Amino acid sequence: MKNIIVYIFICTLPVCVGSCQNSTSSQTPKNSSMKKDSSITELSKEDWKKKLTPEQYSITCEGGTEPAFSGQYWNHHEQGMYKCVRCGNMLFNSDTKYDSGSGWPSFYKPEQDSSVTTKTDLSHGMIRIEVVCNKCGAHLGHLFDDGPNPTRMRYCINSGSLNFDDKKTEKKK
Repeated sequence: MKNIIVYIFICTLPVCVGSCQNSTSSQTPKNSSMKKDSSITELSKEDWKKKLTPEQYSITCEGGTEPAFSGQYWNHHEQGMYKCVRCGNMLFNSDTKYDSGSGWPSFYKPEQDSSVTTKTDLSHGMIRIEVVCNKCGAHLGHLFDDGPNPTRMRYCINSGSLNFDDKKTEKKK
C-alpha cells in the first residue's frame, strides 16, 4: 500500500518548468557558477514567444519535446559547437556527439561542466534527470547513465533547444 501512495504522490506533484516566467529566480540552478544574463532571464512569456519558434518555446520554456527522429540535429554530423537557442551559451562540442539510436542528438559530456545543470524531473509519472542551460535555465532534454565511455552518460537533447555553429563559422569569429 505504501508504494501506491508514494506513486500517487509523485505523479500528482506539480512540476514547475517556469523558465520563461518573468522572474530571475525561476529555474536558477543552485550549483550555478555562471553569471545569469538578466536581459535573458527577465524576458516575459510574450517576449519569449516573439523570440522563439512555437517548437522552441514549447521545448525550452514548457519542458516539451520533439518526436524522435524529427529534429534537425539528431542525424547531424558536421563539426562545430551546439549552443543554447535562447541565450547562445556553448553547450556541447560535436566531438562528444554520438548516435545513441534514440532519435535525439546525444552527447557524452557538455562543453564545460558549468555549461549545463541538472535537476529532478517528476513529470509524466517518471523520475528523470532534466538538463537545463546553466546560463538562462532553458529546458534542453534529459540525462541518462547508458552512454559510451569515457563518461557513460547520455545527454539526450532536443534539437529545438539548440543552434549550431560549424567550425568554419567559429574560426571567422
